[in-house]
Amino acid sequence: MIKNKSGVWGEILTARYLRDNKYHILTTNYSCHFGEIDIIAEKGGVLHFIEVKTRDESSETRPADAVDDFKQNRISLTANHFMTVTGRESTAVFDVCEVLLGSDYKPVGINYIGNAFEG
Repeated sequence: MIKNKSGVWGEILTARYLRDNKYHILTTNYSCHFGEIDIIAEKGGVLHFIEVKTRDESSETRPADAVDDFKQNRISLTANHFMTVTGRESTAVFDVCEVLLGSDYKPVGINYIGNAFEG
């Protein structure tokens, strides 16, 4: 499985999941000098900063395990930057979406972890 291609598929599948669950996607792949956030969405007045982690179904580790303390800090700083630049003052949560793909890039499973870590 090609790593970059699987990541793109993971983000597409996550965006579909979010729309199906009544999230309003504000932007994707938001980046600044602090880092990058895969998807920023809003639901019920709450901003969701979403990290998407995609793995092959045979992976021995959970995709969310890749969102370590360093990555969480970068996401938090980037989220603060987004809120400052856009002037949004809202409750914010940090979510992780695990996407498992089969060898043909078909989704095997999606595990959406709301409020996965503190920012």
